Amino acid sequence: MTRLLHILACLAAFALPALAQDSETAPETPALLVADQVFVENETRLIATGNVEALHDGVRLIATRIVYDRASDTLTIDGPIRIIDETGNILLADYATLDQGLRNGLLRGARMVMDQQLQLAAVEARRVEGRYTQLSRVAVTSCQVCADDSAPLWQIRATRVVHDQQERQLYFENAQLRVLDVPVFYLPRMRMPDPTLKRARGFLIPSLRSSTLLGFGIKIPYFIPIGDHQDITLTPYLSPKTRTLEFRYRRAFRNGDLELNGALSGDTLLPGDTRGYLFATGNFDLKRDFKLAFDLKTTSDDSYLNDYDVTGADRLDSTLTLTRVRRDELIEAGLVHYQSLRTSEDNDTQPTIVGYSRIERRQFPSLMGGEVRLSAEAHGHYRYSSIPFDSADTDTEVDGRDVYRLNAEASWRRRWTLAGGMRAGVTTHLWLDRYSTRQDVTSVADVSRATPGVALELRWPFQKQGAGGGRTLIEPVLQYGWVGGTRPGNPNDESTRVEFDEANLLSLSRFPAADRREHGSTLAAGLRWMHQAPGGWTAALTFGKVWRTDADPDFTRSSGLTGKESDFLIAGRLATQSGLSLVARGLLDDTARFSKAEARAGWSNSRMDLGASYVLLVTDPAEDRAKAQSEWTFDGSYRMSRHWTGSTEWRYDLADRNLDRVGLGLQYRNECVQVDFGVQRRYASATNLEPSTDFDLTVALQGFGTSGSAKEYRRTCNQ
Repeated sequence: MTRLLHILACLAAFALPALAQDSETAPETPALLVADQVFVENETRLIATGNVEALHDGVRLIATRIVYDRASDTLTIDGPIRIIDETGNILLADYATLDQGLRNGLLRGARMVMDQQLQLAAVEARRVEGRYTQLSRVAVTSCQVCADDSAPLWQIRATRVVHDQQERQLYFENAQLRVLDVPVFYLPRMRMPDPTLKRARGFLIPSLRSSTLLGFGIKIPYFIPIGDHQDITLTPYLSPKTRTLEFRYRRAFRNGDLELNGALSGDTLLPGDTRGYLFATGNFDLKRDFKLAFDLKTTSDDSYLNDYDVTGADRLDSTLTLTRVRRDELIEAGLVHYQSLRTSEDNDTQPTIVGYSRIERRQFPSLMGGEVRLSAEAHGHYRYSSIPFDSADTDTEVDGRDVYRLNAEASWRRRWTLAGGMRAGVTTHLWLDRYSTRQDVTSVADVSRATPGVALELRWPFQKQGAGGGRTLIEPVLQYGWVGGTRPGNPNDESTRVEFDEANLLSLSRFPAADRREHGSTLAAGLRWMHQAPGGWTAALTFGKVWRTDADPDFTRSSGLTGKESDFLIAGRLATQSGLSLVARGLLDDTARFSKAEARAGWSNSRMDLGASYVLLVTDPAEDRAKAQSEWTFDGSYRMSRHWTGSTEWRYDLADRNLDRVGLGLQYRNECVQVDFGVQRRYASATNLEPSTDFDLTVALQGFGTSGSAKEYRRTCNQ
């Protein structure tokens, strides 16, 4: 009996290739045999009949009858046979025999289900050398197969399929792809990964692309694993107008990862030129909690990324950063390189190379209480041009101006709770600044200054608890701020775009960089309202306004901060349990008109994901905006049924009254196939010199190792 149980255990392992082991090396483990009847015949044959079930190492074998012949050392199993391993793989057969050594066997009427996805039905299955499973006259599919003899959506018919359990590969001979039982493709030899292999060398899912710029083409990616920690994917892209090789390289290290994406092209758009791009990203953990990250981008020409639909960005920023963040300390340093793709900008006169470093620490002294913050920052940006003046009438900046600055800050902050729940706070600052300007005949070369500042703040929060569990908070805020000194003669080279919002309503300086600071006295008032309803929805509103003793000429019109009184700030958000969300912000001027506004609305649930955005910017010559900009964008997807999903995106320029981009997509997905179709129309713009229309089609057969699972889309059979 012990030997029989060992044989049954090896049979179970043999029948499921993913778990099979060499019987000569497999250790003896306890097994369990259950049957209605077990008896010995002629002292050489052991027979188990009636609801036979064997359990061993998480593998379950169910059969009608098992016979072991000791004289010939063979095992015969009568079906229906059903073997289930601990991961859910299933093998069905009508009849099975094993020869001496248990390394070779035969199963007739075999059907294998791998990883609950891929089904292999064969006339017979033969086990060879304990490693290979040979299937004869095979039909392979991951589609739902019903008992009404209807053909699956797709299947692969082959005269022979060999499964290599060690390499986890499927080898097909005389393979024929059929769609609704109609032959559409034939290959004499084919290799594919089984569903358990996630990184298999070979071709990935091809895609078809039609573009008015590049014509009709096909992309055929080929994946090459290089050991366990790196791989490369090569994707030839062929069309009548281009010959392109795209590539992606990935490598995982013990302390980080690296990825390279790029392409090389020869096309009819720029005949004779080799075009391309290269993006590189990496993140690494260093000693003493430091982190190194880089994101490098470059392209051969301004229109390549748009022509090949790589990205819609009109500026490329390459960054290299070193950071360390601890509870009371921040250290960061970085280097940035900008490459403008806009036809209206010259990279020689733009701040192309930017370097910076910053350190900030905070302490909590027991003698004086509160919090002390100490920080220092070094910054410099460089232009390729060496012209020390403005050489173009339309450009207000000096062509070759280079700027370097060193800024240090010491601040003390403390807050108290007064009678009636009022909160009072004080913040003191001392800034030490040094500015150096080179290649600019209009500016002072070197400027130094020390600037003090103080802010006094009062908050009076009121909270109401509703009977049903809802909560409401109303908090008026008032701040008086003073910054001493006057503005030095250094140029405004960084703080040319100012945003006034709820985040900096109570700031002593609303300029985004330290080359500019606000001076004089200011008074800021705000009101915050928040509500959390018992039903789960939440809402918030913020109102604010700033008054100052003297107008600041460096604030632009659209900043909302010109004059002695700022525009009226309004910001709000809303979120519901049904998936609806709304975020909006605007600046209302003294004529009750919005000088700047933006809003984003979204609705997300199990069937749809919709979003819409709106942006309004008024004319502002100081920000190189000769006319107002107003734009609507919409993007969304809707699951029309279990298997069909539609998507769309569009961008409309309200100021010019024309479309900028329109896109439509349609996806069909079930348990065995995924079809994606998309069309996009891009109209002429600053980065897209010619309008173009692109069509994309991708068909993926589900169930193989590199295609992923789609079990949640499985269809059911009609009984």
